[in-house]
Amino acid sequence: MQTEKIILGIDPGTTIMGFGIISVKGSKMEMISIHELILKKYPNHETKLKYIFEKTLALIDEFHPDEVALEAPFFGKNVQSMLKLGRAQGVAMAASLHRNIPITEYSPKKVKMAITGNGNASKEQVAGMLQNLLSLKEFPTKYLDASDGLAVAVCHHFNSGSAITEKNYTGWASFLKQNPERLK
Repeated sequence: MQTEKIILGIDPGTTIMGFGIISVKGSKMEMISIHELILKKYPNHETKLKYIFEKTLALIDEFHPDEVALEAPFFGKNVQSMLKLGRAQGVAMAASLHRNIPITEYSPKKVKMAITGNGNASKEQVAGMLQNLLSLKEFPTKYLDASDGLAVAVCHHFNSGSAITEKNYTGWASFLKQNPERLK
């Protein structure tokens, strides 16, 4: 009897947080859910972080994922944007760790490479390949942030069982051990 693995993929953001959930049984991968949390309507950064935390917990409580995969913030020129994205990712990580769900981070290039074979693929190319990989008649959302969240989940599945070079945490102790510079 095949066991099912549920993977929650999150593309953290402070304007839109995208997420996708897949089920994997043997070699069969199926999309369970894809959606986005629209955050631009909230008045300040702290409120947005609160909703990211609450939405991540709600997703975990509803779908009971075995693992959570997150897209790591990319290194851009705007330091303030990087800081906000890092906080959004940290809040999603904290919610996952709060529920004792192991998390893994993937760089945007690694996610694109896993899905399309091209680390510089466009968001549209990633969405198109996901539609093909998951046998979707049409893509269920207009937001590419949501498809990015789904792509992170699929990337994680493709990297399961292989030597993962990205960071993998099984709890707070594991996170702190791998990131001693974050402990102050």
